[in-house]
Amino acid sequence: MSDLPVNPLVLIGVGSSFALSGLFYHLYQEKKKELTKLKEIPIFRPDQQLVRVLRATPYKRLQYVAVEGMVQADGEPLASKFVPRCFGVIQKITMEEHWKYWNNLTSTWNSRMMNKTETSNSVPFSLVSPGAYITDLYVKVHNPLEASGCYLERVYHKLKHAEESLGNIALQVIGGEKPVAMEEGEGGQVMRLQAPQDGRKFILVPSDYRSFMDRHESSASMWKALTALTGLTGASLLAGVIYNLGGKKDDRSK
Repeated sequence: MSDLPVNPLVLIGVGSSFALSGLFYHLYQEKKKELTKLKEIPIFRPDQQLVRVLRATPYKRLQYVAVEGMVQADGEPLASKFVPRCFGVIQKITMEEHWKYWNNLTSTWNSRMMNKTETSNSVPFSLVSPGAYITDLYVKVHNPLEASGCYLERVYHKLKHAEESLGNIALQVIGGEKPVAMEEGEGGQVMRLQAPQDGRKFILVPSDYRSFMDRHESSASMWKALTALTGLTGASLLAGVIYNLGGKKDDRSK
């Protein structure tokens, strides 16, 4: 039996490279479309310009906008349960138990998480223009807990290890499992927010508008670079295959 003219692994590499290049190109195009839509959104601050624009629109309503400003609680802000002098307007407290169970096949203790609970709280708050001394202009934010986006920063995290007791030892013997620790965490932050308010996707972010766009543009650049890298890899492998086939053909002709 004669040898195959091309190593099958090389062919797999060529096909995989072009397939990945096609996938990354699709993701790049999708991110470009998202960026185009984001750039079409008008951005305002809670100032007189926003008031003038609202007064000039029908029903004094803007359908889809981004509002950037500093968060100001309408009343008393939320106080952290765990961190002194830490206040905010949105709070999420999570608790989750770490357990270990006995694996008879491997004769080892394996870990698992269970009984996770989350408690979310918020107080009414508004957006005011950064640096404004008079806050007579503001934008109220409605239903912030329904918003998407990574708008909370972890301000507290602690792992409370379980103490061995007679009850825990009995649980280990009978059920083959034991509590290991209780994990507590809390998130919250006074934020700069961008909040489209026409009923479509509602996003809260803890950064300004430019930083938000930079993250999306970086993501698009990443998919573009991966498209080029995998495409060039596939093209290089394919060129090597063609070159080797041409060399072997010349050798046979001689």
